[in-house]
Order: sequence, then C-alpha cells, then structure tokens
Amino acid sequence: MSNQNLRRDEAATRSALISTHRYDVTLDVRHAADPDVAGYPSRSVLTFSATEPGASTFLDFISGDVQSVVLNGEELPVPEIADGARIRLDNLQAENEVTVIGTALYSTSGEGMHRFFDPADGQCYLYTQYEPADARRVFANFEQPDLKAEFTFHVVAPSDWQVASNGSETARTRLAGEPAGSRWDFASTKPMSTYITTVLAGPYFKADDVWYGTVGGAVGDGAAGGAAGDGTVLEVPLTLYCRASMAASFDAPALFALTKNGLDFFNGLFDFPYPWGKYDQAFVPEYNLGAMENPGLVTFTESYVFTSRAADSQYQGRANTLLHEMAHMWFGDLVTMQWWDDLWLKESFADYMGTLGVDRTTDWTTAWVNFANNRKAWAYVQDQLPTTHPIVADIPDLEAAKQNFDGITYAKGASVLKQLVAYVGFEAFVAGSRRYFKDHAYGNTTLSDLLAALGAASGRNLGEWARQWLQTSGISTLSSEIDEHDGVLSAVTLAQDARDPITGKQEPRPHRLRVGFYDFDDAGALVRHDSVETDISGPRTAVAGLAGKPRPALLLVNDEDLSYAKVRLDARSEGTVRSSLDRLSDPMARALCWTALWDSARDAVTPASLYIDAVTAFGPSETGIGVLLNVLGNASTAIERYVPRAQRDALRSGFLTVAASQLLGAEPGSDQQLAWARTVASTSRYDAGRLDLVRGVLDGSTVIEGLAVDAELRWNFWHALAAHGQATPEELDAELVRDNTAAGKSGHATAMAARPDPAVKEAAWNAAVHGTSLSNQLLSATIAGFNTGPAALLGGFIDRYFECLAPVWSGRSIEIASRIVRGLYPSAQDLDGSGGTPETHAVIVRTDNWLAANGDAPHALRRIIIEQRSHLLRALTAQALAIDCSVTAL
Repeated sequence: MSNQNLRRDEAATRSALISTHRYDVTLDVRHAADPDVAGYPSRSVLTFSATEPGASTFLDFISGDVQSVVLNGEELPVPEIADGARIRLDNLQAENEVTVIGTALYSTSGEGMHRFFDPADGQCYLYTQYEPADARRVFANFEQPDLKAEFTFHVVAPSDWQVASNGSETARTRLAGEPAGSRWDFASTKPMSTYITTVLAGPYFKADDVWYGTVGGAVGDGAAGGAAGDGTVLEVPLTLYCRASMAASFDAPALFALTKNGLDFFNGLFDFPYPWGKYDQAFVPEYNLGAMENPGLVTFTESYVFTSRAADSQYQGRANTLLHEMAHMWFGDLVTMQWWDDLWLKESFADYMGTLGVDRTTDWTTAWVNFANNRKAWAYVQDQLPTTHPIVADIPDLEAAKQNFDGITYAKGASVLKQLVAYVGFEAFVAGSRRYFKDHAYGNTTLSDLLAALGAASGRNLGEWARQWLQTSGISTLSSEIDEHDGVLSAVTLAQDARDPITGKQEPRPHRLRVGFYDFDDAGALVRHDSVETDISGPRTAVAGLAGKPRPALLLVNDEDLSYAKVRLDARSEGTVRSSLDRLSDPMARALCWTALWDSARDAVTPASLYIDAVTAFGPSETGIGVLLNVLGNASTAIERYVPRAQRDALRSGFLTVAASQLLGAEPGSDQQLAWARTVASTSRYDAGRLDLVRGVLDGSTVIEGLAVDAELRWNFWHALAAHGQATPEELDAELVRDNTAAGKSGHATAMAARPDPAVKEAAWNAAVHGTSLSNQLLSATIAGFNTGPAALLGGFIDRYFECLAPVWSGRSIEIASRIVRGLYPSAQDLDGSGGTPETHAVIVRTDNWLAANGDAPHALRRIIIEQRSHLLRALTAQALAIDCSVTAL
C-alpha cells in the first residue's frame, strides 16, 4: 500500500543510516505542450553512504510508474520494491549509487511539476513547487530537509523555450529526433535540501541584469562594503521571468532595483556573501503560495505582476515578499532546519527580515505599520484557535508540516523576533546571526543552535525567554487598571491575561513595551505628548513613574507595537478612539487603535456593529491605504458573520451607502478611490441597493473620473451582478472573450458559480467535490462563487459536506483536499434569535458529531475541521452578544 506521509521518526531513522552526496537528475518535457500526455520521463542518479552495510532504507517517488531501479549495478525487481510512493532499497553498501527511471506526472494542483496552458495564447508553461515534500513527484529522492546533497539538473525541452534551474546553465545541445528539442545542462549546486530544488520551462518572457557588490558591512545599517567587509567583489547575474502574455505589465526595472537594494542590504547585514551564484526570480501561474525561496531561482505568484490597477500597499507587499524570499537565501537555504518542528527557524526570520528590508532599503515609511496591521493580525487570529501551537511546533509527519505554514510560524514568530531584538539589541542579534551562518553553512540546525549563537553574541542566557515565547501557545491580552483623582493619575497597573488555549493554564510572558499618553493639541489633533517604556511580567505589573501625571484622553498600551499582545482599551481611551480616531495623526498609533476595536468585536467584548460604525465614520479619512483596505475587509466580515441576521440588512445597506458615496467623491485615480470601488463590488454581492451603479460602471453609462475599470474590477462587479441573477451566462462569456486570461478564467468561474440558481450550485458542488478537471486556481474560484448567495440555497449541502470529507481527503492531493475541506465548510450561519446558543447551533452540533465519530481521521483533516468550527463559533458568539445587547436595550 502506498505510504506518502513520511513520519518524523522514519526520517530520523533514515538520516541516522545514510548521508547523501550527489544527485544527477534528467527530465524530458518535450511533449508537455500536448495535453493528452500525462507525464514525462524522469531519471535520477543518487550517490550516498550508509553507516550499516547490509541495512535497508527507501527512496521517495510519487510517480506514474517506475520502469527500472539499479542499485550498485544490480537491477532490482520493481513490482516487489515500489509501491507508488516509496522504493525499498535492501542490502546497502558503505558507498552506494542508485539509478531510478520512471514517469513523473504533470500536475494541475500546484504540487510537483505544475503544467499550465495560457488561455491568452495557448502556450504551455511549467514550473515546480515542492515545499514541504513534493520533489518526490518529479524525481526519486530522499525527501527530508536534513539529507542535503549537491544537485545537477538536465532538462530536455522544446528548443524555443526558456529553461532554468537552481544552477547556472553550462551547456545547451540541440537534439535530433521527434519532437525536436534541446538539452539544457546546469551547474552543480552547493549542498541543499530536496524541497528547494526547482525547474522552470516554457516560452517565458525573460529580462536580464547584474548586481555588483562587496561582502560585509557595518552591523548598524547593513550597507554593503562597510567596515566588516573583506573587499571581495561579487558579480551576481539577475534574471526575471513571467509568461509572455503578461510581458506588457511586467515592471522589470522596479523589480531589479528592489533586488539590488536587497542584495546590498543582506550581504552587508549578514557578512556572508550571497552563496548561490545567480539570482533568478520567476512569476508563475496558479501558484499555491506567495513565493518560494528556491536558491538561484525564486518563484512567485504571478499575481505580483499587476495587470490591473494596484494600490500602493500591494506594491509594498510585493517588496516585502521579495525581500522575505531573499532573506531565505541565508535563513532556510544556507542553514536549514533539521525537521519541520523548526520550520520557524527560517520562516519567522524571513518574515521579520522582509519587513526590516522594506523599512531600510525602500522609500516606504509604513513597513512596520503594515506589519502590525496585517501580518500580526494574521497571527492573532491563528493563535486563538484551538489548534494553535508553539512557535517551535510538534510536527510528527508531513501532513502536519503542510498545515503549519500558518500565522504562528510566520507572523507570530516574526513578532517575537522583533521583541527579541529589542531585548538583546540589534547589534547582538546581527552578530549572533552572522556566527550562526558561519558555524552551520550548508548544514541543518535546531533551536538550540540558534540560541547558542544569539546567547554568545548578547551575553544572555536565552533559555527561559525561549521557553516562555517559543515553547508556549496563545496570546496575552493586556489591559490597564487606572486609579486617578480629579484627573490626576495615582497608579496604573497593567493586567495580563495569558491563558494557553490548549492547556487552559495561565502562562504570563515578559513584555517590554511602551505606554503612550495622547491628548488633543490646540489644533484638535490627538497627539502623543509622553510615553513610558516598561517591562511587565506576571498577571499584574504596576507601571512606575506615572503618579502625578494628568490622565490622558488616550492611554495606549503597547504603543509603537513593540510586543506581541492584544490590547483592551480602558473605558475613557475607548471613548476617545470611538469619537476621535480620525484625529489621531500617528499612523502606527492609529493602526493599533483600529486593531484594538477589531479584537474587541471579534472577541464579543463589544457588539460588532460598533466596529462597523467606526469604519463608516473614520474609514473615509484613513490615509494609510494598507490600513484602509484591511478595515474595510474587516467591516465586511463583521456584517456577514458577526452581526445577527435581524440587524444585518440595515447595517450592510448603510455601509454600502457610505462606500458608494466615497467612491463617487474620492480623489480621482487615488488608492482610496480603488479601495472604495472594491468595497462597493464586494458588498453588492449581498445588497442590491447600488447595482445600478455597478451596471453603469460596467457598461460605461456611469463614468467615474480617474477610476481604472480594468479586468480585475470588472470581474468583481460581474460577481456582484451574478449573485443577484442579473448577469446572464452569455454576458459572462462575452466578458471572458474580452479578458481571455488566467485571471479572467478565474473571474468567470466565480461569477458563473455565484448565480442564485439551485442547478448552478449543484453543478459547482459536483465540479469541486467530484470532478478532477479544475486546477487549483479554478477550484478556489468555483468555491468562492458557490459560497456567494442566500443561505437557503446552500443549506442542502451541509450533510453532503460531512459525508464527502473522508473520500475527498483520501482521494485527492493534500493541497486540493485542503482547499475543498476548508472552502466548503458551511460557515455562513446565523443564530435564529429564539433562544438557541452558539454551542447548540445545528452546524456546530453536526461538526462535533463528525469529530467524535472520526477520532482516527488524519490529523491534518481534523485540524481544518476544528479550525472552521472555531471560526463559526466565534461568529455565532458575536451574534449572541449583539442579540443580548438588543434585548437589554429594550
């Protein structure tokens, strides 16, 4: 029986037995452009040593078939040793060579070798994506991060294609025969893990440049060529790729400039020369991630090639991702975690370094504001789920690893590292990082290795810090208890609720933070006039030095966002924020107040309608586009999930009225105009009040000065019309002819599935759950459309959802199964207002029954169900609070 889910103990046993040396891999994709050809020849030659001659181990290869396996010159009986996922190797010698020839399969799920046909021109494009363990879908290997080796790739492809891999091209040979093609040979790599090897092939558009730099730099600024450098001159070839049909929108000069600035910065900061030779970046279709740090050939989602109008925050987000992946060349690629338990060793650092890089190397001044507003918000949500986990996680197998690319591993880890930098000092942090790279270059590490390097550099024992921050779960909630007399403070005590959501125990953590004092100046602006930095630990900490100070209009705990914690505003401060948020001039302080209001609504401390009121009142004056887009999205979530059904229509209508007014009155061509246009589109899926405006913008009868009515916005508007049955299939088909692109196909799929017709919903369900023709991107698009519409249309699918879980999980790849299980969970539910409780809601009960009856279901599947249940329970709890408040008001 095929076993694709490698366990941690199996990996440890294998790495104790063998050491890998080299791979020589040949892939023949000459027939890829023929959609009837499902696979391609794959040949993998591995050399490795074994500590126990005569012992057995196994290779990983998820393939169409295995044609031959030759171990140390002896051909092995394939039917006896290969099961479709593993190839058993017996009677090992001290030194071994194994050659595996088979047929690997093209993918439409984004796992392994993904094949995409561009609807714009019919061209075929290939790229690979492996993390955490899908290189085994392309070539036979030992698929675990601590078995590093040197890799040499050869690719046979059509001669007019672009082909790239981790190493530089060393030769290209035109081949005879049918079909005609060429063989690309690539330089051998330095030692690396299998999951970061890569191949790219297709008629990609290509742009070239080069970066020159020197090694080393001053610790304080990261500038290349500083005092710590040795003067070594680096010359790194740079290449950018995208699909040919997107070349007109490809802003290569801006991307090259970001890349060069990043290489300057990180080479100086880390004092370790960029180790991978060249630096290619490819923007590829139907990508499951934001990007992947393959050494020498980083891959990105092509949504970063902005074919439609994008807000400035989207460009900043792209820069953050680019620098995040660049930091991985050191954190993750040069030094790699031993097993997925320590995934944070690369992702937390890269997340922190990406934001630091934007802050230090670009003209954007809001990098840390957007980090607080966006990345940390992701972590806060994840850390309150019952499936949360320590930053250093327990990952027993690959399925668990797949689920742990989450807000804890990325954003919470980065937040904690930001706090660690404040604790040990930036110079000590950088010095420890430099020592870490030098000590462990091309090797694998665990938490203890990093702590040793940082501890030595800072002179601090970081063991207790690691226990409190890296090895516990949950998020602290900080609140202030204020004693005053006649407007003068006598004492301020900070309370910390730090209950671990898993154990239920209080786990107070140390925080170094600032308390900001804000009052109105003569011009009416709300400005900081004082702040106090303090360390807190334990459940309650008195803040020294505040007695005798006037009580401020706003006392902001965790001012400047130094720590990782939720904040509850005291009553007076909350009143100030709810009445005067638009007068708070500091962008970071304003973002933190927005977050406090949102957390209060999500946690059912205050009715969600109050958050919507704040957005309608102060959203129009929010100048930070990243913050504005975030709060508008939060308001939409609050309307559709957190307010009870009896209040929803009125709140939505009022919100839509404000959005439409702001769209019509915004500065022409501004990011704010774009944000409000998107909000009109998304809100109109559920409210028909401004469909006249939506239709008018689409057909040109309503012209809004400066608004770019391009493909992305048009599909958003069509989605709204379709959700009300006001877009015919013929109209949607005509729009697809107008925008016959990959994004257009997704927009079309969403709009078609959004139509409020039982037959349409049935067809969408069948395509998603029972069909196999949808690619990863079109599957998600179809699910998005299916979920749009009145609850009455979807109620009949609730039991069918739970019935399909087992066959979907066992019959589909983990990526596709995860999209189906997460996307089709019946989350759009309401309390009926007749005395029912969140815990007794029919879908909660149905979920609990499934979990109780399926205790032996795969952990990764149960995790998704548990998380979706938690999201629904939170929404129903918020609705219950609003209902109770309404009853109390009566």
